[in-house]
Amino acid sequence: MKGLAVLRNVEIKARLRDQAAARETARRMADGEPRLIPQTDTYFSVPVGRLKLRESGDSAELIYYVRGDEAGPRASDYDRVPVANPSELREVLTRALGVKAVVNKKRTLFMSGGVRIHVDEVRGLGAFLELEAVLTPDRPETDALETVKRMLSQFGVDASDLIPFSYCDLAATR
Repeated sequence: MKGLAVLRNVEIKARLRDQAAARETARRMADGEPRLIPQTDTYFSVPVGRLKLRESGDSAELIYYVRGDEAGPRASDYDRVPVANPSELREVLTRALGVKAVVNKKRTLFMSGGVRIHVDEVRGLGAFLELEAVLTPDRPETDALETVKRMLSQFGVDASDLIPFSYCDLAATR
């Protein structure tokens, strides 16, 4: 039986002061056309890491990840599993674990050299930029960190705009 392969990426999250300018910068950097992806993430209470059920249109996946809460580029280990019956799984996980937060967002996804650029509009929280560089044998962590830092500077993000937490943590403190 084949087990899950733990995936790893380097990511950064920042509050956006000018969402239109960020979209234009992302368009200039992008390899192709952006995709608009409405997402609802239901985060469940777990003792370590974060567990969320992501529903997006007709698809859903369960995502578990462990990441430090640091402002700036940081590594994240994660697992993703496709989900066929998200409403039933949400109900079971809610009863078993409890819901920590529900985050609704409109995500615009741009791809640039293997880096996912997310311009997110998060209900109740505002506009954010996320950069995610998936680690591969051809892209070790040091290279991914440098790439993300370089891209971040192209967006003109100030250090004070960097967010160390997930949307879940921000939503839970509202």
